[in-house]
Amino acid sequence: MQLLVNGTIHTGDDGRGAPAVLPDGVVLIGDDGRILAVQPGDRPLPPAVGPCERVDLDGGVLSAGFIDLQVNGGGGVLFNDTPTPAGLRAIAAAHRRFGTTALLPTVITDSPAVRRAAAEAVSAAVAAGEPGILGIHFEGPCIAPARRGVHDARFIPESPPATDGEEADLFTSLRPLPVLVTLAPERVTAGFIRRLADAGVRVAAGHSAATWDQAMAGLAAGITGFTHLFNAMSPLDHREPGMVGVALDSRESWCGIILDGHHVHDAAARLAWRAKPAGRLFLVTDAMPPVGTPPVGTDGGDFTLYGTAVRVEDGRCVSADGRLAGSALDMATAVRNTVRRIGVPLDEALRMAAAYPADFMGLSHERGRIRPGLAADLVLLDHNLTVRDTWIAGLRHHAPEPENGGLC
Repeated sequence: MQLLVNGTIHTGDDGRGAPAVLPDGVVLIGDDGRILAVQPGDRPLPPAVGPCERVDLDGGVLSAGFIDLQVNGGGGVLFNDTPTPAGLRAIAAAHRRFGTTALLPTVITDSPAVRRAAAEAVSAAVAAGEPGILGIHFEGPCIAPARRGVHDARFIPESPPATDGEEADLFTSLRPLPVLVTLAPERVTAGFIRRLADAGVRVAAGHSAATWDQAMAGLAAGITGFTHLFNAMSPLDHREPGMVGVALDSRESWCGIILDGHHVHDAAARLAWRAKPAGRLFLVTDAMPPVGTPPVGTDGGDFTLYGTAVRVEDGRCVSADGRLAGSALDMATAVRNTVRRIGVPLDEALRMAAAYPADFMGLSHERGRIRPGLAADLVLLDHNLTVRDTWIAGLRHHAPEPENGGLC
């Protein structure tokens, strides 16, 4: 067991049922990798607690580990190009250093063979207990050519996929693992969306030119989220609100948002935060291979996508024709940007990085908050919001050399 002491604990709760912040709290982690207790530091531990390792948080900020639902790559690896357990291991390790303890490897629009290989790799990685691999995000291929971004038009189907066809079979085959599918509602049938939703797949709208009516029909069929709000979707107009209008107006849906300072203007991000009900806006990175490989956020770290060069300029991943091609963003930087650029309180920014993505994926009973019974997936930040340590299922990663600790 481990007893984490001398830190400010941001539990991820809203303060109505359980404390949101414990200024001098302790967290007890059991040998099974789950949280046993979360309480003020001056309260006696449960009597059944025996000897355990004492971990001094040195006054840092402890949060539930970040959950990133849109990760294309990291550590120099692009998932589409390396859809293998080894590729996933490298991606997860790269993001772990920035506080991400669970992620959805994201395969963007590509050939059926690549999608199948990606599904097999995720299944194998999860079965092997690869730390941080949660499930899979299929971003495409059922998207709108007019809003495809850098997705390769060659792999976008010309006609809607069959409800009982190979595409739907693949998307549902990985359940009960967490699966997220991004699609354009105007490019599929309502029956296709319903089949995925009924199977437990989370369906998000994105890369779409949908009208208000088409987007609303998608929600009625089972769409519950929107992928990278504002980007690659029909914009808000006062006479045709489009997909952005539906995303902001819908009270029940969730929206992922990329807060790297390039994908979304700070003012637009603030408007989204004010428009969406609490708990319905969460952070994603849309990360590409440069994350976790120096230099991050500066010139350098160029990579290839579909065999063509993507440059990293001032933190922007840019294709040869000037389009954004994912990001060089990590979740710790996304949290800092949310606080410093958008003006969101730290406690809420941490929930946007952990609790709310867990809620969207239906995983709040497993992770996303610091609560007894949940997985001990944690991140320790210093007062500059730089990651110092992470824990996945109670196992400490990227920690400094341990000191001789006492017993609790």
